Order: sequence, then C-alpha cells, then structure tokens
Amino acid sequence: MTKPKLTFVVESGTDVRLVEGLAERFELTILGRPISNGVIISQRSMASFELVTGPASRWQFGRFVRRELLTRSPRADLIVVQGYGIAALASNLAARKTGKRCTMLVCSPAEEYYLQRKAHPFPDKPFRRRELAALRAIARINGKVGQQYCVLSHHLENTVRAHQTRLPVGVIPVYGVDTSRFHPSSEGKRVLRERVGLPLEEPVLFFSSRVAPEKDGEALLKAVLMLRQFGRRMTVLHRSGGHLDFMRLAREVGVADQVIATDAVPPGEDLARDYQASDICVQASRAEGLGFSALEALACETPVIASLTGGLKETIVNGVTGFTYPVGDSRALADCIAYNLDHPQEAMDTAREGRRMVIERFEAKTVFDAFQKLVASDASAPPVVPSVG
Repeated sequence: MTKPKLTFVVESGTDVRLVEGLAERFELTILGRPISNGVIISQRSMASFELVTGPASRWQFGRFVRRELLTRSPRADLIVVQGYGIAALASNLAARKTGKRCTMLVCSPAEEYYLQRKAHPFPDKPFRRRELAALRAIARINGKVGQQYCVLSHHLENTVRAHQTRLPVGVIPVYGVDTSRFHPSSEGKRVLRERVGLPLEEPVLFFSSRVAPEKDGEALLKAVLMLRQFGRRMTVLHRSGGHLDFMRLAREVGVADQVIATDAVPPGEDLARDYQASDICVQASRAEGLGFSALEALACETPVIASLTGGLKETIVNGVTGFTYPVGDSRALADCIAYNLDHPQEAMDTAREGRRMVIERFEAKTVFDAFQKLVASDASAPPVVPSVG
C-alpha cells in the first residue's frame, strides 16, 4: 500500500520518536532549520526519510519553507508544521495556494516559554519585548489563515484558543509512550544500578529535562541541598544536551558531588533503564506543554514528582498518579521527595496507577493512529478533529 507523502516543517528541533512515528505511516520529507548548539532531530534515526536543511535565520527559513512547499506541491500530499511561528505562517500561506491540508503541531506554549527568559535570564536566550510582540502577532495571524491545530494537551488547546482563532483543534499527545519499551523491569534496582555504575546505597532522583529558562533544575538542586542539611543524601541523575550547564548550576548550588550528568541517551532501552533504576523521577518545570518525561517514568512504574504547571496538571494528580508541588518551591519539593522515600508503598501505588493511565491515554500506537486520521483528512472537506485523553 502506497504511503501518503507528508512534509514536516521543523523550525526548532524535534524528537526522534516523532520522526520515526511519522516515517512509519507516511513517505516523509523534513524541512529543518539548523540550530546553534543544537540539532534538528534529537537523536540519530534508522527510519527512512528525506531531510532538507534550510537557512538558520527564522525569517529566511520561512521564505525557504514557502518556496520549497510551492515547488514540492505535486510531490507532497500533506503538510505538518511545528508550532505557530514564522515557519507556520509560510506553510499555511503555501497550503492555501496549493490546496493542501496543513496542520500546525503545537508541542509547547511559545509565549509562556519566552516569558520565562525575562524572569529567569539564560545565556544566549535574551528577552526582547519586540520579539514577544512579534511572536504574539504571528500566532494570531496563523489563527486566521491556518486550517487546523494538533496540540498535545488541553493546556495547549487553551493556549491556541487565546490567539482568537476559530480553527479546529485536535488534542492528541503525539508521540505518546511506547509501553513495549517503557515498562517495569523484572530486575531489581540494585542490579540495574550496578550495570550502569549508579550509587547502590542512596536514593537516585532522575531529572531528564533539557536545560532552559522554562525548566527548573535549580529548584531540584536546592531541594537536594536542603535534604542534605537534614542528613539525607541522594544522587541526581541528569541526561540532556545541556548536561554541562546543569553541572555548572550544581556547583553553584553546592551539590555537584551528588550529581551525575551526561549527554542524552537514545529514547529506547537506555532511557527506560534510567527510569527503572531510579527511585523517583522529578519533572521540575516553570512552564510545560505536556511533559513526556513524567509519562515515560510512570510507564516504567517509577514514582513521579511534578510541578503544578501547564499540561503536567492534566496527568500528575497529587496522591493518585504522583505527587505535586508549587512551581519554584524548593522546600515543598524537598518535602515531596522525603515523603516518597519514607512511604515507598504509597509512592509505588501512584506509579502503578500512573502506568494504567499511560496505557489508556498515551500509548504511542493509539495517539499516532489518531494523528494520522487528523492530518490525512481530505483538504477539500471539513477537518476531522479526534481527541485523545
């Protein structure tokens, strides 16, 4: 059976799991913008697709996208574009001209993330009022000239609705969680830790978030310091492309001797092993579109502590599927960590309930099937807007 041809426009980097899910269902071409100190696709992939790299400037990339989509029109049946920025505007305008179906895939609240730059200054990510104003203006224009959105959470649905749009919005948490990869281990944590060189005699907290203004690794590190002052030692395991920055922050807080930080690992057995070997996964965010790390941890039946923000509030219910704390409150986070460690049965009960939730609402095949139905609907017909979760 011939696969439909899909062009995926990536303005700010994407996850390899999304790429592989699309490549399985579509004949995939990616138009990608190179990122300084970053990558277009998070990890190397063995999937079959064409990658076409454009210029690094967002405005120039937008012009490149419009030209490519107009040129490729006879060869592309469908268009999916990341976000609701400049590349999305270029994609929507090209789709109008060619009569193709174009879907804006929204994985993060761009304005909310951008505002974190003001509250939490970050190297190489300055806050500029004119950039925020432009972001908001382009988002509203896309809400008028586009065709449809696919968003990961109801929080993101509210985000795009705030752009004064009347476009259809499908709530589908792509790329979901592959529970055949992310599952409880049949081996004990001690065996897993010995295999990868993690400490055997103290708790391990896993923090997998990237280092960015919207993430809050500082709150976690301060909580670890507070717990140490009460005689409780633990190790923080961190995997991300920003691990050097995380280690620098750990030195500033004064807990570098309690941190193991390395580059990101492939999102398969290696990442699942990290969740399985850890006592707790902490999703410390100042803003969040959905929060896949928490879902992957729960699929492995690893207890989760998450900040009360964004899409995390839809998945981590305090005392049911995990434990929550107010954004930025290191003392409350420290209390949550201590409670989980002192009440392992209660923590495990929430993790098991969390796994049931992930299987029911976030299984990768289910969400990709819904996504395929959304983006592949006939461009001449009203959009089909399934909702998952």
